[in-house]
Amino acid sequence: MPKKVVTLGEIMLRLSTPDYKRFVTSDSFDVTYGGGEANVAAAICNYGENGTFVTKVPNNPIGQAAINHLRRFGVDTQYIARGGQRLGIYFLETGASMRASQVVYDRANASIADVDISEFDFDKILEGADWFHTTGITPALSDKAAALTEAALKAAKAKGITTSIDLNYRKKLWSKEKAREVMTHLAQYVDVCIGNEEDAETTLGFSAGSDVTKGELDLEGYKNVFGQMKDKLGFKYIASTLRESHSASDNGWSALVYDGSEFYHTKQYEVRIIDRVGSGDSFASGFIYGLVTGMPMNEAAEFGVAASALKHTIPGDLNHATLEEVKGLMKGDASGRVQR
Repeated sequence: MPKKVVTLGEIMLRLSTPDYKRFVTSDSFDVTYGGGEANVAAAICNYGENGTFVTKVPNNPIGQAAINHLRRFGVDTQYIARGGQRLGIYFLETGASMRASQVVYDRANASIADVDISEFDFDKILEGADWFHTTGITPALSDKAAALTEAALKAAKAKGITTSIDLNYRKKLWSKEKAREVMTHLAQYVDVCIGNEEDAETTLGFSAGSDVTKGELDLEGYKNVFGQMKDKLGFKYIASTLRESHSASDNGWSALVYDGSEFYHTKQYEVRIIDRVGSGDSFASGFIYGLVTGMPMNEAAEFGVAASALKHTIPGDLNHATLEEVKGLMKGDASGRVQR
């Protein structure tokens, strides 16, 4: 019986410049759809489980196109509410070498920001669910979206469903002070906390003491911080992706996980980046897939890192790496040889 993973968040229209062009030189955009929680739901389906995505989109052809995009990959969209003004948009200019990628948001007055808890029957949505996942992006969209996030987490906890949150701080959406206030409050309903070193410091106030701009990692610092997070907030598992940014094209990629007793650092991959957007979501979905299907913590983390390493090579928000490809990379097959 497939495991049911429910996610809640925003799906957006993504307009990206082709061929590494700059915004000011591009006269066309590549079109796709994505968003943190939607990306997780799609990846869960990709691995053979049941990914259910909950959101609100406008009742117009653009909202329908976003829904259709998810349906292509098996996502259960039956609980998506319709209404509001518009679908949010983000523009992406993909960087290369020493030129960083850039994102410009156009998401004011998006439908998901104008939601009411009464639009969603979480008792029905969460029926038979094994896992509930959201991110720090959703409560950043509006006070209404934050209230919806809390309601969903509370409903999941009341049903005994494992809950997770990817911290995902977005400075263009809210202040550090507001993020810390809201996210610390939501943490009481969370079993599994996922996030990188910057987000953990910004949203929850824990610092690993590393300088990500120099590609330096202090693993002992992380161990200390994870211990503090465990003691203060009571998470069952804490996981952090580790990105060593050599340039916009080449990164080191690994993860740390902690369960209160064991502190584990995964294998590190050196990735050549085609598209890094959604890589954190790919780790989250891989880690969730591993845990919800019964993998030990360490194996689940290795699955998540391998899946997200592969995502760096795939254009678009969604990770279309297959279960076989992820398991092959976990076993050490990183040759990239043509499969015939």
